Amino acid sequence: MHLRGDWGSADSHRICGWIAQELADRCGPATRIATWTSRGFVDAVRAVGRGEVQVALTTPAAFAISAREGSGVYADESYRDLRALGVVPRRDRLVVAVHRDLGISTFAELRERRPALRLATSVHDEVNHVGLAAREVLTRSGVDITAWGGELLEGERPFESLAHVKEGRANAIVHEAVMLPDWQEIGRHLNFLEIEDDVLQGLYDDFAWPTVVVVDDFFPGQAAFRTLDFSDFLVLTRSDLPDDVAYAIAWVLGQTRHIIEAQYRHLAPERSPVTYPLDPVTMGETPIPLHPGAGRYYKALPAS
Repeated sequence: MHLRGDWGSADSHRICGWIAQELADRCGPATRIATWTSRGFVDAVRAVGRGEVQVALTTPAAFAISAREGSGVYADESYRDLRALGVVPRRDRLVVAVHRDLGISTFAELRERRPALRLATSVHDEVNHVGLAAREVLTRSGVDITAWGGELLEGERPFESLAHVKEGRANAIVHEAVMLPDWQEIGRHLNFLEIEDDVLQGLYDDFAWPTVVVVDDFFPGQAAFRTLDFSDFLVLTRSDLPDDVAYAIAWVLGQTRHIIEAQYRHLAPERSPVTYPLDPVTMGETPIPLHPGAGRYYKALPAS
């Protein structure tokens, strides 16, 4: 079996390792399981859809809906046979923030003043979900960084963008992984902009990207605001995965969840990249249809 995780040292790879270990322990002695490195975004979804791997992880989970429906970046190549084996919870949000020294607290003020921002985000290459979402949010909000004389500082991972802000190279950021400690350090110097209702509604209508509220003081001194939900790792497969294997992987996710939880219990749940405690019932509530084999496991669970 082939799985596809992340760049190699982040949470998707760790989850793949957990699945591989627990599955191999329960299979025959000739079992071989490999985990391939990946970016964990459009590339991972396509790898499953094209049959290059049997299982992959991607985040945020809701972004896989477009791959089945043929919208957005999947307009030319969609995958109706994508199925889910479950979700591993990750309470995350995509946020837009500017330095408080700019005196801007809304998108309306941003459009009015048109400052020359140095904005840190991920690369927009039709693969990276952060770069993809950042471009959609900014464009639909009437923000054009380069036309206003600003600069895009594009990278791959959140750590790079956060470092740009911490070290003074950027005075604005659009990114996720809001549970990382660096957000608490830089957040006291930022104003977080609520994404406007028409933009959020358009993103939901076009791509089924959901909205979420960031609660008061999640970032230091910041009132609650609405933004894009960037939650959950989706464990993806195709409909042709054998039913017994799909059932076994869903069983591993639900029945051996203590294995992965133990790796994050040194962090508070709301500040953890995997939001524990894991609940097998909600792990079976997926944005795309469950594989029938996985569905058999979740349907047998008592209601939580």
